[in-house]
Amino acid sequence: MTAQDSATRPVAVAAQHGGHASGSALAALGVASFSLSFPAAAWSLTGFGPWTSTGLRGAVAGVLAGLYLLASAAPLPTRRQWPGLLVVSAGCVLGFPLLTTLALRTSSTAHSAVVIGVLPLATAVVAALRTGRRPSRVFWAAALAGAAAVLAFTLLQSHGRPTLADLYLFVGLLVCAAGYAEGGRLSRELPGARVIAWAVVAALPAMLLTSGYGLAAEPVHLGAKALAGLAYVAAVSQFGGFVLWYRGMAAIGVPRASQLQLAQPLLTLLWSVLLLGEDLPVAAPVTAVVVLLCIAVTQRARV
Repeated sequence: MTAQDSATRPVAVAAQHGGHASGSALAALGVASFSLSFPAAAWSLTGFGPWTSTGLRGAVAGVLAGLYLLASAAPLPTRRQWPGLLVVSAGCVLGFPLLTTLALRTSSTAHSAVVIGVLPLATAVVAALRTGRRPSRVFWAAALAGAAAVLAFTLLQSHGRPTLADLYLFVGLLVCAAGYAEGGRLSRELPGARVIAWAVVAALPAMLLTSGYGLAAEPVHLGAKALAGLAYVAAVSQFGGFVLWYRGMAAIGVPRASQLQLAQPLLTLLWSVLLLGEDLPVAAPVTAVVVLLCIAVTQRARV
């Protein structure tokens, strides 16, 4: 190593740590914005049916994404990038919103949020299979412990008998994990905003069809709460939050970023109490401590 290398190495290391810190901050902001998605979706259900809410959510987000792409003069993705973008569309724009909205008809926001707590582990597994990167054993041990805590909480809340809503939620988290992992991978080639924008625009025809079906089959009761919930899930949950999330993923990697989402159910529990007046489960504080400890370990583990 030359003297010049020795002099520049601390600067490079500091820059790398700075990049990880900013990436973690962006991913954490994405998680915070997603944590309000279930309460907002529950609000939207006070005026719209699940198919209508999902379709309008995607349609409005598609318009916003299209305006962004036009304003930024974004070039078309390459042919090689489109399959991944369609995975993001299917998982994060259509599958996850519809399945979780269907679940929220019969499941509380608090319960649904904790079930989705398995999402970080599922995302890390899909990312490892897709990219070939192998996180360390410490990482996997902490991730599995966090997921186990969430699953134990779920079974405790449902008295050991998973419901149809739980089935919707588990299928939803699987398709969402695929979308998260693929979006995180694509964000190394495209800006995170363009990844989600193209994915949302690609889903726009399906969202318009879903909206049409929902409006024809389900009653609509317009109200301030329903409109506010719909506006949030469309502008933030379906678009703005993903911009932050995918940029953070690109900076710190999919496995590490995904584990930050272990905090999302805990934040959603807080919103469910403050915004929806739901009762906080007794086991929630214990689960919170376990999950936060697991997050700390995954953020320090080698990936």
